[in-house]
Amino acid sequence: MMPLAALAGFLDELPLVATLGTALLCALVLGFVGAPLTAWTALAAVLLFGFGAPTWLLVAFVIAALVMLVPVVRTAVVSAPVMHLMRKLEFLPTISGTERTAIEAGTVWMDGELFSGFPDFERLMGQPMAKLSDDEQAFLDGPCEEVCRMTSDWEVTLRHDLPSEVWAFLRAHGFFGLIIPKAYGGKGFSQSAHSAVIAKLASRCMPLAITVMVPNSLGPAELLNHYGTQAQKDHYLPRLARGDEIPCFALTEPAAGSDAGSITSHGVVFRDKDGQIKISLNWRKRYITLAAVSTVLGLAFKLRDPENLLGKGTDPGITCALVPSKAQGVVLGRRHDPMGVPFFNCPTEGHDVVVGVDAIIGGEAGVGNGWRMLMECLAAGRGVSLPASSCGGARKSARVAGAYAAVRKQFGLPIGRFEGIHEPLARIAGNAYLLEAARRYTCGALDQGAKPAVVTAMAKWAFTEVARTTVNDAMDVVGGAGISRGPRNTLANTYIATPISITVEGANILTRTLMIFGQGAIRCHPFAYKEIVAAAAGDASAFDAAFWGHVGHVVRNGSRALLLSLTRGRLAGSPIDGPLVPYARKLAWTSASFAFLADVAMASLGGDLKRKETVTGRFADVFAWMYLATATLRRFEADGRPAAELPLARWSLETAFDRIQHAFDGIYANLPVPGLSWLLKGPVAFWSRTNRLGGAPSDDLVNDVATAIQQPGALRDALTAGTYLPPSDEPGLGRLEHAFTLCVAAEAPLKAIKNAVRAKVLPKDDPLRLVEQAVSHGVISAEDGQLVRQAEQARADVIEVDAYDLDSYLAPDSEPAPLGTLDVRSDSLVS
Repeated sequence: MMPLAALAGFLDELPLVATLGTALLCALVLGFVGAPLTAWTALAAVLLFGFGAPTWLLVAFVIAALVMLVPVVRTAVVSAPVMHLMRKLEFLPTISGTERTAIEAGTVWMDGELFSGFPDFERLMGQPMAKLSDDEQAFLDGPCEEVCRMTSDWEVTLRHDLPSEVWAFLRAHGFFGLIIPKAYGGKGFSQSAHSAVIAKLASRCMPLAITVMVPNSLGPAELLNHYGTQAQKDHYLPRLARGDEIPCFALTEPAAGSDAGSITSHGVVFRDKDGQIKISLNWRKRYITLAAVSTVLGLAFKLRDPENLLGKGTDPGITCALVPSKAQGVVLGRRHDPMGVPFFNCPTEGHDVVVGVDAIIGGEAGVGNGWRMLMECLAAGRGVSLPASSCGGARKSARVAGAYAAVRKQFGLPIGRFEGIHEPLARIAGNAYLLEAARRYTCGALDQGAKPAVVTAMAKWAFTEVARTTVNDAMDVVGGAGISRGPRNTLANTYIATPISITVEGANILTRTLMIFGQGAIRCHPFAYKEIVAAAAGDASAFDAAFWGHVGHVVRNGSRALLLSLTRGRLAGSPIDGPLVPYARKLAWTSASFAFLADVAMASLGGDLKRKETVTGRFADVFAWMYLATATLRRFEADGRPAAELPLARWSLETAFDRIQHAFDGIYANLPVPGLSWLLKGPVAFWSRTNRLGGAPSDDLVNDVATAIQQPGALRDALTAGTYLPPSDEPGLGRLEHAFTLCVAAEAPLKAIKNAVRAKVLPKDDPLRLVEQAVSHGVISAEDGQLVRQAEQARADVIEVDAYDLDSYLAPDSEPAPLGTLDVRSDSLVS
């Protein structure tokens, strides 16, 4: 008792305000470090002695301390009544069976760190980035490059299909078996290689990318690889790898889109006349990619077994099966027209299609497990296909817009010199850097076996939304050259296809408002799901551990959020050195604020939180941009902190924190907290606006980034690595790249001519009309003169757009002719 008595005497000597301040500071320190309950008990004892508390209060404190410090007593006296009260008030959300399966699918990865409020930066920064093996790189440089060369995006548009020789090449070189193990004749590629292939194909032709993407994503090969019986694997996987079988997977229905659990397609178990157990299937599906050309159809349906012939009950639930496309009763042969993008996207129906039990993926063990299979595969798959195609589109946009801005002239200057063009150019370049960082970061985790369902949902949403912004900006930069379709057009088809990626694999509105935070708050929170499960089971002991862990979690994150805000993250330290240290500290600050506010939202809204979608959407914005910021930090560190890439990294991070700040502003203004909403809307919001995480990138930084992609060299090549670059004589990107190289090289001799005009060595005139005189006066060499002429010829060529013969485009007294019959003129100044 002597130390406590001495401390009590010390506190007694202090003025009351100083005593309270000291107590508050001690509490904040304990909260900041996440001190255990025993430390809080000791602090409370010191304060009571210091204030000379009466005996009855000390006795009450001792009793309360004993109750709280002894788990068995605490559970019986406190936790169990709290649990029963929460159940009675329906405070905790009710989770359906399908929701539970979705929440439990996959794993928690860096999303758990960011949601914790106290992220382990050594873990975040130690995550391996995507890396290709020698075989994978050879495939990317060989067959992948070759099939891009074989495919003309414009010709595919006219034909509404890939050429037959491209289909044959894809089969012959194993493009349909990228994810199938080598033991079954597939490539056995990593997710990083799968992603890199799709990104490269998408930079050339979106239908080509989609045709390869679908057999390697959620579908028969993926499902068989993880859940198929040995007999199913032995039969199907080699045939799928060779392309002898073309698969599709039928999930979406007219009344079951994002709510895939509400499918009405059904199968009924029965015995046929020979006594064999069979399944009669009926379905009506739509938006099924490759269905019309498929040979095997993966089908998700609800299985019913009225006589319990399979021993799994009369209503086993969602099941997946493989159905031969030529089976009696299968209806194919039609296709949708998704935005005019000519990939096979089709409806399909099945009427009394009879299959054996061995058609169920996994055999009898797969009965009723279809939903779990789908959710577990999507937990990884959402992070590969659409993010890869988005990344490919963003890289191509950067390559095209940067070159066009340097080549196209208005008012006597390349348009890329105007600051109004700098803004979209910076967004294009910064977004391309950001998405590639996140692609490599995410695929690196997938290669290690992670299946982070929330991260991949964030990836699907963030990549497709950022890619949409990027291609929109690129279209603005190229102007009329972007809207005039034909073989010269480099961006229109990418732009037109963008809404497709926004819609599929979980529409972005639903993904943002329901999945990322609505489910992420339960899946990634260290205690919330444990509390829900324990309360539902009536397990008071498990609830006690989760509930009091949650209380400590809130206290710690509240303390961290306050102190990190006051110090602008400096108390967090940084696991990295170099120029990005301030951003790492901001990320720790953001994580603490996000985690604390998430608990405030859960406490104030309870089970209604998932229905407050404007609120969950703003939390999703913070969560997703934290993920993108983390990936950017990791990329810069993993690449060795290249000085040339620093402006791109800074632009990406400043944009991320600006978006996060905007989302926080919306949360403070709209989060309903009984009795305390005024505090968030008033003092807290004011402090947040005054002490902002960050603002939009400065004009100087925007100019630096925009300039970077208008210069040939290592930085531009690194930013757009993986983009297919056509031959220099091919209309479109090939000729644009050729003109870009020439025009940039010609800048020096043109500048010499202008200087000679200023020095009155040459007469005042358009520099292009002074080339001959400049050569004769020795201002520039003959070689430089030839370079200027070639550059101007190339410039004149690439700013031309395609035109069509009027008679064939619109015949008299008829509707406009289909695109496939147009007579396209692509006359060029350079052969």
